Order: sequence, then structure tokens, then C-alpha cells
Amino acid sequence: MPTQTLIPITTITFPEITLRTRDAHKMRGYFGDLFREQSPLLHNHLESDNEETGDVATTVVKFRYAYPLVQYKVLRQTPTLVGLGEGAGLLAQLFLQMREIDIDGQSFPVLSKHIRHEQASVGIADDLIEYRFETLWMALNQTNYRDYRHYSQAEQQAQLKRVLTSQLLALFREFGLWLEPHERIMVRLDVQERTTQFKNQTMVAFTGSFLANVVLPDGIGLGKAVSRGFGTVQLVNNRMSV
Repeated sequence: MPTQTLIPITTITFPEITLRTRDAHKMRGYFGDLFREQSPLLHNHLESDNEETGDVATTVVKFRYAYPLVQYKVLRQTPTLVGLGEGAGLLAQLFLQMREIDIDGQSFPVLSKHIRHEQASVGIADDLIEYRFETLWMALNQTNYRDYRHYSQAEQQAQLKRVLTSQLLALFREFGLWLEPHERIMVRLDVQERTTQFKNQTMVAFTGSFLANVVLPDGIGLGKAVSRGFGTVQLVNNRMSV
């Protein structure tokens, strides 16, 4: 039997507001500040603890390094929020409180918003399923980018396949999925290199698609900067036997 689980996923869209893809991180900043007291899942994935040393109280900031459970995206110019697991319930609770979006001091009133809440499958599939990257996939970190630049084209493709496989395994672990000894993820990549601006630096990212024997919900992200909208995947209606 395939290794799969069901996870709650909430998707909120604002169809009457038009933004640019690069505005996703600004939308993340706005909602993160607006609901700062609600949950660390919403504001930069940080947690703060107060510690006392002698008579001095200091604030210690802790990073949440796990897979982001709340993701902010602009898909086909439409602002979109995606919550998974605990993040799905959180977005559903805050849905009625979302009355505007502020981008660089410009306020966009929320005249209408749509919410979809469902149980979605995640895990290993019997077939190879095709997905495309709706937004740029930021696959590499600073360390493996240096390796990537010294590799041949074939070695680069092999590295990207390993990276994507590890990202899929990390997603599975977030939702309590562990592969059986006889199970493995198979990936076929068809991506092209691009550049993008990230935190005022030029970064390498990728566009394209992949085939893998995995089931993924539409709209979730893979790779780096997922909470900022990078690496959003969409199902392509095409299956192949493994």
C-alpha cells in the first residue's frame, strides 16, 4: 500500500486585488504584523522567550526551521494564503478579520475573499505524477550553490534531483510520514535556470516541471523561501506508470 496521509489545507484568495509575484513577501509582512499575537506561524516563523539573567530580562528569539505551515503567494496576480496542518485551522479562524492588504503603504480594501478548506493527500503514489512550478523554485542554498557552479550539466541535474528528493522527504516528515524500506522517491526533472532578487541579492532559481511518484496538494511550496511564495507547485493532468 502507498504511504499516504490526509492533511487539512485552507486556501484563501482575494480575487478583486491584483498584485505582482514579488509582492508576496510584503503581504507576508503585513499579515504577520497584523496577527502577530495570534501565532508564531504567521510572523516570520519566529518565537520569542523572555529570560532573566540576574536583574536583567532579555528577549531570546528562536527560529522555527520546520516546513512553513502558512505560506503567502501571488498566483496569476491573485493574492493567496495557504495554510497546512495547524496553519489550516489558523487561517480559517482569521478569515473574517481580513479586511485589507497594505503593500508599501498602499491599502487595498478586501471587498471579497474566497476560502476553501479540504483534506488533501500527501505521500507516495503508484504512478509518476507531473507537477509544474507556478512560481520560481529556489532549490539551492549558499553551500550547494557553490558545488552546483563547478558541476557539469549532467552533475547539476543529478544534484537538483537529490535536492528535490530531500525537500519532498522533509515535507513528508513534517506530517508524520516515513517511507517503508522498500519505498523510494523517483524524480524526473525538466527545469531551466533563472535569476531572481531575494533580500536584495541576485539568486539562482528554476522554472519548469517535474515527474515524481508523490501526491502533493495544489498550491503548496517546495524549496527555500516557501513562506514568501517561492516553489509553488501545481498538478499537471498527466500520469505515467512507475
